[in-house]
Amino acid sequence: MVNSIIVNNRGESPTFLYPREDGVLLKTCARTELYWGDGDISDGTARHLFRVAAGLESPLLGEAAILGQIKQSYFEAKKTGKLPSSINKLFQTAVYVGHRVRSETGIARGAVSYSQVTVDILCHELPDLGNKVVSIIGVNELTESILNFLVARGATNILLANRSLNKAEEIAHKHGNVEAFSLSEKRDLLGLSDVVICATSAPHTIIRRADLPFGKPQLLFDLANPQDIESGVADLAGKRLFSLQQVEALAQQNLQNRALEISKCEAIIEEEIANLQHWQQYRKKMVG
Repeated sequence: MVNSIIVNNRGESPTFLYPREDGVLLKTCARTELYWGDGDISDGTARHLFRVAAGLESPLLGEAAILGQIKQSYFEAKKTGKLPSSINKLFQTAVYVGHRVRSETGIARGAVSYSQVTVDILCHELPDLGNKVVSIIGVNELTESILNFLVARGATNILLANRSLNKAEEIAHKHGNVEAFSLSEKRDLLGLSDVVICATSAPHTIIRRADLPFGKPQLLFDLANPQDIESGVADLAGKRLFSLQQVEALAQQNLQNRALEISKCEAIIEEEIANLQHWQQYRKKMVG
């Protein structure tokens, strides 16, 4: 019998969860799950893993990262060379389900994280990022995620500013096309920028109308609460300002659109559970 222990505990493994030669240990930031054993695979065990692979159990519905994490966990476990055939079949089918739901439904369409929504808007407005200077102000989890998305989308001129220059330099060092600045140099920074993305924890506005170059077309994103950029900036010639509320609204709309695809994903999952059970019945006949 294939067994599973499922603990949603932000990735902290209790002492009874440990790697086994006959099992797969799946660890992510939101879950720790152990699958092991041989023999029959219950519909419940298969359904849960398939839902995880489809992104239906993720904090962000339909997220793509979980499928890669399942693949990695499975491939790592395969290195032992001792995975039972049932576990191999379960995880191979889970990966297949993950690919099916993403290709046959809209469960992964439309960005749902603030960082990805921001970069999606930016790329829609300015398709050729390679020729643009993008400035990010503030160092935190959100801006690091935005930075990674920008690099993946082809941005090659990225300026990173922070009140603590050391923190900005630490992040910039990881990327060859990122230059670090101190926030005290913001006037120079803004003068160079085609795009400005702000997400600091400052309790007050840090960019005012007078800080921006006159007449220069610029796309600005204010992802801070309270706001980093003075509201009147949007009235200046050549300036377009996207607020946190606008980014959040688009993320929520995309999330609602994804939710409409859940039933299609569940139908695929039930179809693959039926196929898995047919495989098990066939195997029993062959063995018997």
